[in-house]
Formats: sequence, C-alpha cells, structure tokens
Amino acid sequence: MPVMGIDIGGTGIKGAPVDTDAGRLTRERVRLLTPEPSEPQAVIAVVRDVLAEFADTEGPVGITFPGVIRDGIVRTAANVDKSWIDLDADALFTATLGRPVTMVNDADAAGVAEMRFGAGAGQRGTVLMLTFGTGIGSALFVDGRLVPNTELGHLELDGHEAERRASAVARETHDLSWEKWAARVQDYLRHVEMLFSPSLIIIGGGISKKPEKFLPFIKIRADLVPARLHNDAGIVGAAMLVTGD
Repeated sequence: MPVMGIDIGGTGIKGAPVDTDAGRLTRERVRLLTPEPSEPQAVIAVVRDVLAEFADTEGPVGITFPGVIRDGIVRTAANVDKSWIDLDADALFTATLGRPVTMVNDADAAGVAEMRFGAGAGQRGTVLMLTFGTGIGSALFVDGRLVPNTELGHLELDGHEAERRASAVARETHDLSWEKWAARVQDYLRHVEMLFSPSLIIIGGGISKKPEKFLPFIKIRADLVPARLHNDAGIVGAAMLVTGD
C-alpha cells in the first residue's frame, strides 16, 4: 500500500502517495504555498489540505522539515518561523492529523531516496547530497549510512551563510545569470570538498531538472551529478523513513 510523503519547504508544501518498493510517486503530487508567517498551526493546516487531496490514503505519514530534527523535536528552523524551535513536531502532527507522523530533516529524506533509487545507488565511500532551493540542504553518507542533520548550507561563504549566497532563491533574488550563480556554487562546493573529501556530490532540488544550465560551469574534484528523483526525492524519502526502508 502506498505511504504518504509530505515535503515542507520555505516556499511550498508538496505531497503524494509513494510506492516505497519502487521509489516513485503513485499519483501526481500536490503543491501548496507555505503560509506566511509559517507558524506551526498554519503549516499544519496546509499539510491537512494536502492530505485531503488524497483522502483515500490511510496510515502513517512521513513529513520533512527544513531544519534539524532529533527524536521528532525541532532544533533549528532556518527558513520557517522560529516558533518551531524545541517543538515536539512528531507529537503535534500526530495529535492534530490523527495519524502517526514521523518528521525528518528535508535534505536527509531526499538523500535517503537518492541513495536507494537515484544517483547514489550502490555508491560507497563519502557521498554528499546538496539540495538547492529556498536554502541549501545537505545529506552526508559514509558507506551508505546517513550522518543526520548536517545542515551544511549554514557554512560561511564570503562572509555570509552559504545559502544566502548560493541557494536557488539567491540566484533569483540577485538576478544572477546561470554562469555567475555557478561560480558561487563552485566556491561553496570547493569549501565542502576541503572539509569532507566526498567522492560524489549529488545536486538536488528543483534545479536538478536543469543541469545543463549550470553544471558545465562548475569544476571540482569530486564527481558531480544531478539527482535522478529531482524535486520528488524529499517526498519519497519521507515515506521510506516511515516504513524503515
């Protein structure tokens, strides 16, 4: 039976049922705007609206969150309202939605899906997945095992948080050409390479659908590839983590 996965982002909340054996959505995903302000009850209301589009689904729900999640408790909230911090999100969502909910860091979920079904499948050694969207999310794997909650988008780059300089939203905000944006991304990737020496870096998020626009401008030591699951990876990974896959 498909499992619901929902991906909470700084600008959008999207979800769909997932076949966790095949790593794919079983129906077209629904995307709604993240409310402003993105306080817990407002976000939960949007999540409920997404679930209502798939009223025939039952059972547990996996939900991603743009921040550090430990034992279901939110520890950081970079691109959503700070009132999330220290909230037991697992318990709140479960009680409000009336269904068991498992919360997980958004990039970690995307990385789990990509390592199982995408560009990281079968890869050993150190693999890093970076998702470029409202911010920059990260998922670090060593011999296929996740090191959770790395949040490498908050590393310093040119005196600023990296995601303020090199996220997909930063490209749009500063009206950067793909080549100029790629130069910022390259600086960031070289910094990450210095710290972790990954053999493979997977680029995820919506921009993974357009690799020809920026990857040719980036030169680093590690192999650099776009995510195969594109922007569905978070939804797939959230559902996988519910079932223990």
